[in-house]
Order: sequence, then structure tokens, then C-alpha cells
Amino acid sequence: MMMKPASAGTNPKIQLSNVTKGFGSKHVLNGVNLAVEPGKSMVIIGGSGSGKSVTLKCILGLIHPDSGSVLVDGMETVGLKRKERDDLMKKFGMLFQGAALFDSLPVWENVSFALLHAQKMNREQAREIAIEKLRRVGLMPQVADLFPAELSGGMQKRVGLARAIAAEPEIIFFDEPTTGLDPIMADVINDLIVENVKELGATTLSITHDMASARKIADDVAMIYEGEIIWCGPVADLDHSGNAYVDQFIHGRADGPITKHQNFAAA
Repeated sequence: MMMKPASAGTNPKIQLSNVTKGFGSKHVLNGVNLAVEPGKSMVIIGGSGSGKSVTLKCILGLIHPDSGSVLVDGMETVGLKRKERDDLMKKFGMLFQGAALFDSLPVWENVSFALLHAQKMNREQAREIAIEKLRRVGLMPQVADLFPAELSGGMQKRVGLARAIAAEPEIIFFDEPTTGLDPIMADVINDLIVENVKELGATTLSITHDMASARKIADDVAMIYEGEIIWCGPVADLDHSGNAYVDQFIHGRADGPITKHQNFAAA
């Protein structure tokens, strides 16, 4: 197990210590240790079934770890009461896999959902912010009154990104941000993520098996394998990690320590 230490003089924005989670007889997380520094972009890579999504859900509180600690700004989040959890969620923005937009709401209400419902902002102000955030991701004001079904996959992903940044969160999570997109649109989304995160100064945690995306948006990369972080370091060190599992995964090779029956799925 390997945890990336915080830089001298800083405390991690997010820190996981020995986090475990199982479902019945299946052990998914086997002691995850990870630290994400303030203002940095951490990307967790790994194959299908390796524990990426469960790790993210444990941080968000959507799943309760069986044991271990999840600190956000130094505060223990495991076992928080409802009110404390609701307050914590205000720090977070999220771009879901597939955008996960509300089909029954126009685009602007999707983008401003947290502003309307969590912050109780008036609709006129929320709409103005939504249109500005749509502009930030390259969409014209006319898009605001369309419904998700009227948008292409790439446009839906842009709307999802606009929603993630609408409340100017301190921490943004990206769940497979380029899944289902062609290579050109995927690169556009990666550029938008980098540009908007830099402008906000947010801390980000992403999960992906798309290595082109990981290389573009990451400051640091961690690889999870069989429920443990087996390597973590700067993205610049990825190609000379000295770890056979990392090397096989990032190059998408069939031969190596990760076998086919272990749901190896690199892109």
C-alpha cells in the first residue's frame, strides 16, 4: 500500500486512511490510502472492478466504509450526521459518468440545480449564473432553454461540467469524464476541465480508465488494483513508475501481471 504524502507545510484536502469496503463475501476495498493536496488534480486509474467508483462513493458518503478514515479539510466524514453531511456536500461539485442530467428539466435548471435547491437562490439569478457557466464550457445562451434529449452526447457532457462548476465548489469529482465520447470531443472536454478547474482553483479527484484523459487533466496519478493503491506519483513519472502493473495498464497490454479474468480494461 502506498499513500502520497502532502507537501511540506500543507494538509491534504482529502485523505483516506486504511479504507475498507465489502459487499457480502466480496472485498472491494482492502485498505485504501490516498492524500490529495489542495488545488491539485488527482486521477485514480484502474480496470473495471478495481474499486475506483467505490472509493469515490466512500468520499462522497454515498457508501459507508466498513472501516478506515476519510478526512476532508481535516474533518472526519465517516459517520457524519445528516445535517453535517449536507453542509459538507456544499464543498463538492460532480461531473457524473454520462452527465446524468435531469430529462424533465431545461438545461439552465440542470446547471443551476444546486443553486436553486441547496442555496435557495432566486430563479432569475440562478438562470444568469447558469448561462454564464454554459458560456464557460463553450455553449451559447440559446442552449439554456433546451432539454437534455435535444443535445448531443458532447453537449450533454459540457452541460454536466457547467453544473459541476456552477456553485464554484472547493472540490470537484469527475467520474469517467470522457466515457462515450469520440477522441476529438474527449480532448475538448479534457481541455475544458483543465481550464475551468484552474480558474476556480479547485481540488479535483477523477476516476478513469482513459489514459489520454488522465495524462491531460492530472497533476498526480494513483493506480488502484484489487482494492489497494499500488502506486501514486506525479503524472510526469507515470511512464517510468517501476511498477509492472502500472506499466501494463497504461500501455493496454494483454500480457503482464494483470490477467484477463481480472476485468482488465485499459483504454
